[in-house]
Amino acid sequence: MLSIDGKASRFCDGITRRGFLKIGGLSFGAGGFTLADLYRAEAATGQSNSHKSVINIFLAGGPPHQDMWEIKTDAPSEIRGEFRPIKTNASGVEICEVFPRLAGLMDKSAVIRSVVGCHGGHEGFQCMTGWGQNDLKSVGGRPAIGSAVSKLFGPVDPSVPPYVGLAQPTSHKPWSDSGSPGFLGSAHAPFKPDGPGMQNMTLNGITLDRLSDRRKLLGKLDSMRREIDITGAMAGMDSFGQRALDVLTSSKLVDALDLSKEDPRLVERYGDGKPYKYQYDGAPTCNEQLLIARRLIEAGARCVSLSYGRWDSHSQNFDMVRDHGSKLDQCLSALIEDLDVRGMLDDVTIVVWGEFGRTPKINANAGRDHWNKVSGAFLAGGGIRGGQAIGATNRLGEEAVERPVHMQEIVATLYHNLGIDTAAVTLPDPTGRPQFLVDHAPIAELI
Repeated sequence: MLSIDGKASRFCDGITRRGFLKIGGLSFGAGGFTLADLYRAEAATGQSNSHKSVINIFLAGGPPHQDMWEIKTDAPSEIRGEFRPIKTNASGVEICEVFPRLAGLMDKSAVIRSVVGCHGGHEGFQCMTGWGQNDLKSVGGRPAIGSAVSKLFGPVDPSVPPYVGLAQPTSHKPWSDSGSPGFLGSAHAPFKPDGPGMQNMTLNGITLDRLSDRRKLLGKLDSMRREIDITGAMAGMDSFGQRALDVLTSSKLVDALDLSKEDPRLVERYGDGKPYKYQYDGAPTCNEQLLIARRLIEAGARCVSLSYGRWDSHSQNFDMVRDHGSKLDQCLSALIEDLDVRGMLDDVTIVVWGEFGRTPKINANAGRDHWNKVSGAFLAGGGIRGGQAIGATNRLGEEAVERPVHMQEIVATLYHNLGIDTAAVTLPDPTGRPQFLVDHAPIAELI
């Protein structure tokens, strides 16, 4: 938080000078990295006037690709499952019957039926970065997409973090991982509204007028030090402190998180995802988070990640897909339509995916087990060429036989839609070595 070493002298209203400086103690990640520190770090990078953005929806647990985006009607009963495919508004593309609303938006979307490269771990790290958790671990690990964008572009608006993680806390903690800044450091970690930083987003009874008065008083107290400061550190602190206070004195972030300010009819259109079922140690089906994600993007966020549902269906797979799938159909279709109506869809890329797929064979508990050989993904917006189903698995859904798509190709496509050339852009790691964002090119069929 904003703090300056020194004696904790008191103002006339009883608050200490140190306490004054902690009014806006907004934290951006582990290690106590502060707003002022964040702005100092960002000052070393260029700013971008564009506002391309990403909403990364993580289906934690491993969603069953063959029960969502590629129904295996010709497979034997012990593999086929209970669902039937339905036609979409894109010629020749069919998806699961639990997604009737998305079927009507397939011309704006694409499904990938042949995602490969999954490491098989039960966490969202690959979906947030494209890499495995052990890659570059000695220097901090690979940064998440939102962290890289924060580093490369900085904030659109000084009062709105460029990277926001909406994932609800889960008993299995890796499923609520909003992404890690890796070797970029905590200056570029996602802001989590349910974390300690949110507790300081209000002024706790202090009016803006009183805050302004205290700000002026602080300026007078520091004037002597500023005049004799030959290093310029105090002037720099004033600049970064000003930006930190900008967050406090602007309502944009808090307003974006407040759905009471949204049209109730639109809130109803997204739904609430309740009752929460099959949650266990995973995330609830919080439909409202997709609406909040749109509001955050509109306010200035560049990347919003969230975890939706618990898809680890070792039992009751088909009941889970009916529940989670129908709720996802409601809120995801609402998000696509909402962005489209607002003229934002071409600037916002939505990706929906999990850490791996599920076994072709249905087990004795009507479930499917872990399968990292192939999985699926859904994309919309960002200017992609919609109306496509890319790739295919074999008759049993065991492996990709047409156009395997590596997970990094999806991440590279997200970067491309953000205006980043992954073949040219690098980020220096702590040793000074330039690191490419991914090792694969974007999906040519989509861009």
